[in-house]
Amino acid sequence: MDAIIDVFQYEYAVRALIASAMVGIMCGILGCFIVLKNMSLIGDALSHAILPGVVVGFVIAGYSILGFFTGSVIAGLLAAVAITWIQRNVKTQEDAAIGIVFTSMFAAGVMGISKLSREEGVHLDLKDFLFGNVLGISNQDLWLTFLVMMFSIICVVAFYRFFFITTFESVVARTIGISVSTMHYFLMLLLSFAVVASLQSVGVILVVAMLITPASTAYLLTYRLHHMVWMAGVIGLISTTVGLLLAIIFETTPGPAMTVTATGFYLLAVFFSPQRGLVSKFIKRERKRFKILQEDILKQSVRLKEKEVFSFEELVNKLGSPRIKIKRALTPLARKGYISFRKGNFDLTEKGIERGYALIRAHRLWETYLVKEMGLNEDQIHEDAEKYEHILTDALVDEVARKLGNPQKDPHGSPIPEKPENSTPKLITFSEGVRGKIMSQQINHLVRSELWALGIKPNLEFTVNKKNEKELVIMMENQKISVPNILAAKVKAEKLN
Repeated sequence: MDAIIDVFQYEYAVRALIASAMVGIMCGILGCFIVLKNMSLIGDALSHAILPGVVVGFVIAGYSILGFFTGSVIAGLLAAVAITWIQRNVKTQEDAAIGIVFTSMFAAGVMGISKLSREEGVHLDLKDFLFGNVLGISNQDLWLTFLVMMFSIICVVAFYRFFFITTFESVVARTIGISVSTMHYFLMLLLSFAVVASLQSVGVILVVAMLITPASTAYLLTYRLHHMVWMAGVIGLISTTVGLLLAIIFETTPGPAMTVTATGFYLLAVFFSPQRGLVSKFIKRERKRFKILQEDILKQSVRLKEKEVFSFEELVNKLGSPRIKIKRALTPLARKGYISFRKGNFDLTEKGIERGYALIRAHRLWETYLVKEMGLNEDQIHEDAEKYEHILTDALVDEVARKLGNPQKDPHGSPIPEKPENSTPKLITFSEGVRGKIMSQQINHLVRSELWALGIKPNLEFTVNKKNEKELVIMMENQKISVPNILAAKVKAEKLN
């Protein structure tokens, strides 16, 4: 900290900090558009292609900031025009055209600077152009960077809608009369300005990192362009200023330190971005797997109860998952009211049974759809149905059922459970003296087995004899049968009078 305070007592260090901050903001903002348009290599090309312009500017105007600026901008625009012309008129791959133009112009610039630097009284150092010399920034450089930054920001704000539509929908832009080529060359002009203004700070080689890395970092943090633009500017600002401070602390070159810092922020976004980060993706993936395991527990528990072999051990064998994972999944299921714990074991609640049959219904309907509508055979459908049963919405399942004509059985011959929430009256709603008929299709096998155990057969008429808070007594075939209200609330029956 003392070293930083001592350094910033000098005017050149303050100028370096201000210039670095402005370069970070400017490159971050403009970089968003070249990243989204997949033109990252264009930024690299322009940063190298301006070198001949530096040489020509020096030959004409001497060691002049205005001469360097004018020559570099012209060289950058010539490079952009040459690349675009080759891409459109010559049978050459796009990336190859970029490589041909910028390497040839860069080579010509290196040759020119090498020749000039051997002449007496000439102080052109190729290293400063390649890697920057932020501590050698003059007041003229500072004003030039400020004017370029302000011009770039004003242009982005004023023409934001044009940049937006030409970036994402170039065909629509042409349809409504916006010149995509004009916006392309205008962006190249702004990039040329930014590259020239960044020469002293990070150099022509590292400026591409400041154009791409902050914008790529912001891209991982948001889905909206206007948020991405200001985020990239802030990330560029922080990267350049922190990089300069780290260069002072560790006594290293500022330009590479800024680049490494920007890359560090990018890696943080790669891992910890709330939306696209690897850590958040891992957490979402694990939550999805946990949810699928919970639903598989409900589905398999219902199937085991139908076979009257329901036990935790049977469930573990059926699922093939580790016991500890299955036990961990039971607690949230109990919280949601799908299961209840009894004497160290668990059992399905009515809500859990209903949800389990809904999953079975989705599975078997999807298998039927794949066979009848997609033409697959029975051996190809199970794995696909296992996956989609967890993501099919109730509305989509109902639509599949309607399209298939509400089938009663799947391709394997297994019955397809009906939807629990339907308009069919339940036995519990019948009043005393009302005649009715027990329907053959019930919500699930459990209801049918309970009715069978009571001696109640489907499609036979009955009359409600008595009804109280605990049970409902019906008269069927001259026999009184007591039906618990819990069961009567699930039994589907048709009123006859």
